[in-house]
Amino acid sequence: MTWFTATTALLTVLGTAPAGAADTWQQVGTDSRSGVSGLAYEGRTEDGDGVNALVVHDNKKSGQPRLSRITYTESSTVIAPLAWDGAEPVDLEAVEPIPGMPGEYLAVTGRGILYRVKVVDTTATVVDYTPLPAIGEGDDFESFALVARGGMFAALWADRGAGTGRPATLYAAPLSFAAWGQPLFGAVSQRTYRSSSPAVDGTRHISDITVTDSGRIVVGSAGDAGDDGPFDSAVSDAGRVTLSAAGRVRITLAESPTVLGTFPGYKVEAVECLPGSADALLGTDDENLGGYVHPGRTGRSPSAG
Repeated sequence: MTWFTATTALLTVLGTAPAGAADTWQQVGTDSRSGVSGLAYEGRTEDGDGVNALVVHDNKKSGQPRLSRITYTESSTVIAPLAWDGAEPVDLEAVEPIPGMPGEYLAVTGRGILYRVKVVDTTATVVDYTPLPAIGEGDDFESFALVARGGMFAALWADRGAGTGRPATLYAAPLSFAAWGQPLFGAVSQRTYRSSSPAVDGTRHISDITVTDSGRIVVGSAGDAGDDGPFDSAVSDAGRVTLSAAGRVRITLAESPTVLGTFPGYKVEAVECLPGSADALLGTDDENLGGYVHPGRTGRSPSAG
């Protein structure tokens, strides 16, 4: 765990970080096709000093990369595109591992098409795909997270919102899978959410969601002034989610979200808590400026509630 705890760029102590700061951010792409729109933890490297993760790219044209694997350590990040076998998604924005199903992931597009994929070595194969339920008028999705308890699942996702006139809409529902692999959703509940940071025109109130082992909902929020920036981001403690033994999902959002860290100069679109710890990995999609990854902490140990 030393590669996380040794860094000074922890979310709990970081006030600001200048764009391109080499000691805290590592670049994984240099153009609009290689930004990090979502992150999914795969596991630690064999020597235990790094992390393997999958990242999705929001590319739209056939043949452009949809999914890559990064290997992150304190000193370097290596990225390798994966082959995509199956119907090509348009504009992937989030990806999440399915607990208890090694190598299987759910990835969602901006318009709400959910793909279930199986990753073996360097190939991702589409198992099935389906639209998210209860899509609202104008919804634009950049986030997806799963909660698991006793073999039951719940899913969280959100319309990102846009500035003062449109808060984010956070959706939640029980989730199961058909025998052939299709994701199936139960009754959907929804809550509105406004971020307190960044306070800029057009803020995307939820640019990603991750859930800690204790059920805390941690969200990224981002300001985007165009393909060349300037960008601005924050990560906040937004509330809690619980999944009962009967499969009921309950969302409780904080009246005043706690800002854990701010990131001027970057557009954070990926926030991934690592299982069994308070550690996290952030990713950015800085459009024409490429993408970066960054280690941090969610502020408490996983048992802190």
